[in-house]
Amino acid sequence: MTPPPRAVEPPAPLIPLLRQRLRPHSKTIGLIIGLQLAQALGILYLPTLNADVIDYGILADDTGYILGRGGLMLVVTVVQVVCASWVVLLGARVAMSLGSDLRSATFARVQSFSAREVARFGAPSLIVRTTNDVQQVQLLVFTTLTLLLTAPFMGLGGVALALMQDVALSGVLAVAVPVAVVVIGLLISRMTAPSRAVQDRLDAVNRVMREQITGIRVIRAFVRDSHEQRRFAAANTDLMAVALRVGRLQAYFGASALLMINVASIAVVALGGSRIVQGDMQPGSLVAFLNYLTLILMAVMIAMTVFMMAPRAKVSAGRITEVLNTEPAITEPARPTRLATPLGNLDLRDVSFAYPGAQEPVLRGVDLVARPGQTTAVVGSTGSGKTTLVNLVARLLDADRGSVSVDGVDVRELDRHTLSAAVGLVPQRAYLFSGTIASNLRYGDPEATDDELWHALEVAQAREFVMAMPAGLDTVVGQGGSTVSGGQRQRLAIARALVAKPRIYLFDDSFSALDNATDAALRGALDRHIGDATRVVVAQRVSTIRRADRIVVLDAGRVEAVGTHDELLATSPVYVEIVNSQLTSGDERDTRLAEPVKGEVR
Repeated sequence: MTPPPRAVEPPAPLIPLLRQRLRPHSKTIGLIIGLQLAQALGILYLPTLNADVIDYGILADDTGYILGRGGLMLVVTVVQVVCASWVVLLGARVAMSLGSDLRSATFARVQSFSAREVARFGAPSLIVRTTNDVQQVQLLVFTTLTLLLTAPFMGLGGVALALMQDVALSGVLAVAVPVAVVVIGLLISRMTAPSRAVQDRLDAVNRVMREQITGIRVIRAFVRDSHEQRRFAAANTDLMAVALRVGRLQAYFGASALLMINVASIAVVALGGSRIVQGDMQPGSLVAFLNYLTLILMAVMIAMTVFMMAPRAKVSAGRITEVLNTEPAITEPARPTRLATPLGNLDLRDVSFAYPGAQEPVLRGVDLVARPGQTTAVVGSTGSGKTTLVNLVARLLDADRGSVSVDGVDVRELDRHTLSAAVGLVPQRAYLFSGTIASNLRYGDPEATDDELWHALEVAQAREFVMAMPAGLDTVVGQGGSTVSGGQRQRLAIARALVAKPRIYLFDDSFSALDNATDAALRGALDRHIGDATRVVVAQRVSTIRRADRIVVLDAGRVEAVGTHDELLATSPVYVEIVNSQLTSGDERDTRLAEPVKGEVR
């Protein structure tokens, strides 16, 4: 049995992810560090200049000295502003590039996932990981490059220059800085769990919102608006509660920062004032020391502010890395086989398949043969494995046991493009992308001409309603095909497969939304135009497949019987039961449909 998708390694921490993804920007980051150093030197030099203005200019009543030092302060300020502007510009460029790279990598990995991996993560979670989680990592990188890199220069430089102003007052620093680190460190340590909870609650809100938007018609039809509003309110309230918890921790951080700065400033003023009175210190030195104290504590606060963002970014990085490190269950073969000219021979031999976590396989030992020029139908009750079977042929899933072969080559050994060219799938749930009708049809063949599109529409019995639309092929359809009816959506999906001109067509209950007349006309057109291709038709209506060359009856994941319509009426109780379940008076004039199989208890 194929093992469930697994990560190659546990989700990587934040630092390794950033080290890997920021390596191409190393030169820019080096330039940012240099600019940050120049900016910090400017910030640190200003209090010293200010002290000189007070001590040697204002107190000495020397206007020339004041103007000279004031001009130098202006030049230093301009240089500092220029450096800060370049730091923000370059930091934003690196952070935005990182975000773009992570989104692209995550999207590319999700595109390679099979149905198993998508089901494991869930579509809402994958959307949040590609958007909000990437944004959290991007924001941390931006604040680190624009703020955090300045903190060590300001902190260490501030300590050195404060000691140069007055060593005796440095005892305040010896107490204030460790206290600030301990208090803020305790707050940060409590941020990790709420940060993960915020991302999980975002997943939940996204999931509920997505379900409600997708299922709006069902909600309105059953008048479940109030119920869905309560569901969303519950998810939204959970998110708000966790976000408030994070907000309270951040509020404690801000209050603690202000309290420590103010208490330290009061202590410096009190001690410094007594030293000025005793003649051991100049007023300008006290002002400079206060500025350096503020700069030192601000450097600690800036560093801690960024570190407070780190827990949520770390959680997000782990969630992103989990996606990036998950190997898809369906991978490209090491040496893919290419078919020069696909013939359309399809063989399933002893195929079994089970979904992850399922107690029983959905398919067991299935054998099926389909050949060019023939229509092979697959019928069975709900849950018998019909859709799983066609998904195995298209290699949306891989068989746990047995083989699925096209022209004698296992689909797991075929090149993806070769398989796509050989097999055309019209899924059970027809899906159209936002765009025009033409752009949707050209998913089958990007180089198809308008004449080829119209021909495919004609075969699919869709030409008439497309021509009736004001813009014809250029008519815009909504996401998922929401602007057309279910029957129109199915016919457009069939036309999309016809445009690709594969040798094997898989119709997975693709006629369910069509009326009987359109169904019959479509089947007749398919016989005329693709009669030489291999056709595998999954259907619920017996009228759709009764004239198939071969009908395969699935029951509980096994092949119960194979034959023509008339043969199965005589040999297969399961098929007779399906036929009889669809009969109403006047629906079927062929009374043989209602005759029981010999020996069957009616």
